[in-house]
Amino acid sequence: MDLFSIRDTLLAAIREDLGSGDITSQATVPDHRQAAAQYTTKQALVVAGVPVVAEAVRLLDSDLKFRAVSQDGDSVSEGSVIAEVRGRARSILAAERVTLNLLQRMCGIATLTRAYVERIEGTGARVVDTRKTAPGLRILDKYAVRCGGGMNHRMGLYDGVLIKNNHLAFHRSVEEAIREARSRLGHLVKIEVEVRRVVDVQAAIDGGADVILLDNFTPEDTRQAAAICAGRVPLESSGGVTLENIRSYAEAGVTYISVGALTHSAPAADIHLRVTPAASTRDVV
Repeated sequence: MDLFSIRDTLLAAIREDLGSGDITSQATVPDHRQAAAQYTTKQALVVAGVPVVAEAVRLLDSDLKFRAVSQDGDSVSEGSVIAEVRGRARSILAAERVTLNLLQRMCGIATLTRAYVERIEGTGARVVDTRKTAPGLRILDKYAVRCGGGMNHRMGLYDGVLIKNNHLAFHRSVEEAIREARSRLGHLVKIEVEVRRVVDVQAAIDGGADVILLDNFTPEDTRQAAAICAGRVPLESSGGVTLENIRSYAEAGVTYISVGALTHSAPAADIHLRVTPAASTRDVV
């Protein structure tokens, strides 16, 4: 995880929640009080986001002491401690919701991704994500997918060519669209093209596609496409993929299976922050 690349995202999240200050803690917790806190799971999950939480804590108060107990990618059981933080109580309370939001979302994505990955174990196919991420959180969402054992698709519109149906609408054929794209791109850039019918698979191959995306194909149609392709071009299944049917797609002969649900529908993991006040000599009478 490149922490520098997410610094602005974390600062924006802190400003959004903290604003001009935590008036509740200022009104109820003496400034000198110290505390310890543990990020504890309330369910079995796959860990993701520990370095992100550590950086958010540091940005909020560099005097806080953060200790990772679990590592990203770990599978942990209910009741496990993921991380601990010690220091000024007001700072810990100020960091609570922002860090929990990040950790719960990222662990949720990693946990769901791991479930998909395990469903197709042994097939040779790979689970990949999409651009269906929360605005502003794409780097974190896609990192969480990797923690769960998934693979990242393109990060954005700038780092991969994917000719989709709306692009094809401007061309007479799949082949024409691929040829035009090829004429405008460098020789190191790969081209993926989306097809919606089995009969278009051969056209994509003839046009020189580097990867063919099978959009909303059934498992049976996918098997037909794989037979036509015969290993000449990697195939990607996309659309309509669920935990219940993903293995059928993997066994049909595709190389990649993209699942938007990994980042747009993963439930937040159930994690809480238990804060314990440290003893204070000022309170002793």
